[in-house]
Amino acid sequence: MQKENIDKFNLSPELKAIAKKVVNGERISFDEGVLLFEQGELNFLGSLANGIRERLHGNDTYFNKNFHIEPTNICVFDCKFCAYSKLLRQKTDYDAWELSEEEIYDIIRGYNDQEVTEVHIVGGVHPKMGLHYFANLIKNIKEIRPELHVKAFTAVELEYMCRKAKVSYKEGLQILKDHGQDSLPGGGAEIFAEDIRAEICNDKCSSDQWLEIHQAAHEIGMPSNATMLYGHIESYADRIDHMNRLRELQDKTGGFNTFIPLKYRKGNNQMSHVGEVSVIEDLKTYAVARIFMDNFKHLKAYWPMIGRETAQLTLAYGVNDIDGTIDDSTKIYSMAGAEEQNPNMTTAEIVELIKQVGRKPMERDSVYNVLKDYSDFEPAAAS
Repeated sequence: MQKENIDKFNLSPELKAIAKKVVNGERISFDEGVLLFEQGELNFLGSLANGIRERLHGNDTYFNKNFHIEPTNICVFDCKFCAYSKLLRQKTDYDAWELSEEEIYDIIRGYNDQEVTEVHIVGGVHPKMGLHYFANLIKNIKEIRPELHVKAFTAVELEYMCRKAKVSYKEGLQILKDHGQDSLPGGGAEIFAEDIRAEICNDKCSSDQWLEIHQAAHEIGMPSNATMLYGHIESYADRIDHMNRLRELQDKTGGFNTFIPLKYRKGNNQMSHVGEVSVIEDLKTYAVARIFMDNFKHLKAYWPMIGRETAQLTLAYGVNDIDGTIDDSTKIYSMAGAEEQNPNMTTAEIVELIKQVGRKPMERDSVYNVLKDYSDFEPAAAS
């Protein structure tokens, strides 16, 4: 949004003051963030967010070539919103799984002839898969494919690993880094508000522990992502509180690559009575995130969670990254009723998705170095 465009919206004095701050590149406050959620109309929020996005990135829209591995869904924790984990169930249960090391290595080898650049490894918190088990796993993955970026383990998994191994977070992360781990995903953050967390995921790592683990990663030179689970029983103030804590840590460390709002899906969990928010609310959340989180360069829409069409819409509401090709059998979201039950897109499909809305598709690596400009791609030439 340009300064001269502010007046085309019928704004209250408070919203007009916020718009002027945003256009001038000034940081907005906690209360102003809540006000944007409560009173900001979607077109106004989208215009503000898109202005920031285009100032930072122009039309460049990022994706990467990645795949996911989920070692197990057997888990010691019992999150009420999760349709995925099986609380200490046995491997023989029909809907529980536990991959062997060789099965994991076979998945890695299965991509040897493909131009993937990242493997994303997260799963349930298995009581027998500890820090040293995973350190050895990563070392062997790197021996199979040395150039592959390993993004692995949520803070929830790491808190349990380090506690069981009796090491500090920084010591545990350094062990993983020394064995080849490159970055952390953003999962497990859910919502930081303690009263909400007590209702939906009371037995896993606290919000303070999540932040402490990511700070420790940044301090040893390991970048990470950040997420927020929205659209369940939280308030607008809870969302801004969550974003504010992330913004404060980013001020301190600068170690976050991107912020990823994750939509709550109600399928097959203990909170199925809680309805899902609308696409309008999705777009509003992305737009406010772009406006409020002024020290996060990248904002990602995770397309398997919200679907391809909604992900495409978010590109006009502050988003500049729609994740990757994700050629995989991910179940963590599909079991909860996510839009994409078998999430995978070819490079040609993801490039076309971006180009259809006038954006410029750019393949990136895991830390946003541009690998290839796909602006002039021909479908037959894309792989």
